[in-house]
Amino acid sequence: MNIIAITACPTGVAHTFMAKRALEDAAKKRGHEIKVETQGATGIENELTPTDVKNADILILAVEVGIAKSERFKDIKKVEVKIGTVIKSAESLIRKIEEKLENKE
Repeated sequence: MNIIAITACPTGVAHTFMAKRALEDAAKKRGHEIKVETQGATGIENELTPTDVKNADILILAVEVGIAKSERFKDIKKVEVKIGTVIKSAESLIRKIEEKLENKE
């Protein structure tokens, strides 16, 4: 599975990057490709490109605030979750996404 994600917390510092790391670790462990864009105090980092979006199977939005450039994602399957959920149980989240996508095909 090819996953893209955005993480963003109200202050855009610690939880944003903790969620990024949790998603990356969980996706790698489950054998998936992932690219995570962070939005926060330092602006947008590791910005998702149009090619990233086009090639993605799913977008995970682990956000607690509005995100910049959200129009990029109008035509993609997405899952919105609280940032704390991702930090605590990213692998479980990815497993659930796998199941949902497998059942729809």
